[in-house]
Amino acid sequence: MLMTRRKMKSRNAFTIVEVMIAAAIVFIAIIGTSANRYGATLNARRADLHATAVRTALLLCEGWNGTCGSTSFNPDNTFSSGLDIIASEGPDAPDGFTTLGSYRIMLEGVEYYATLSWENAETDLRALSVIVSWDPSGQGQSAAKSYQLITYVENPS
Repeated sequence: MLMTRRKMKSRNAFTIVEVMIAAAIVFIAIIGTSANRYGATLNARRADLHATAVRTALLLCEGWNGTCGSTSFNPDNTFSSGLDIIASEGPDAPDGFTTLGSYRIMLEGVEYYATLSWENAETDLRALSVIVSWDPSGQGQSAAKSYQLITYVENPS
C-alpha cells in the first residue's frame, strides 16, 4: 500500500521539464504579443503622419483655390494664425510647373515641407499643385515621404 501511494504522488506532480516548457511557451507568447503591439503602434504613428500631410495639402490647396489660383497667394499670411508656417526649402515642383513658394510647417512637433506650384494647362485652365513631404520616422532627419495634390481652377489671367 505504501508503494502505491508514492507512485500516485509522483504522478500528480509536475516535472521540472514540464514547468520549463510551459514557461517557454508563456515567454514566447508574451514576446509575440509585445512585438505585435509595437508594430501596431508604429504603423498607427506613420498613418497619423500621412493623414496630417494629406490634410495639410488639402488645406493649402483649398486656400489657394479660394483665391482662384492667384499667383500672389501667400499661405504664410493666410494661415499664420492657425499654423506655424514659414517660407523655407521644400520639395521640387513638378516638371513644367512654376513654383509659387516653399514652406516649412510645424504641426504637433513634426516638420512638414510644402511646395506650391502652378501651370497654365490651357488658356482658361490653371493647374494648382501642392506637394507636402515629411519624415516618416517623425525625427526630422529627412523628408522621405511625400503627397501631391493637384486641382484645377479657371485661369484668372
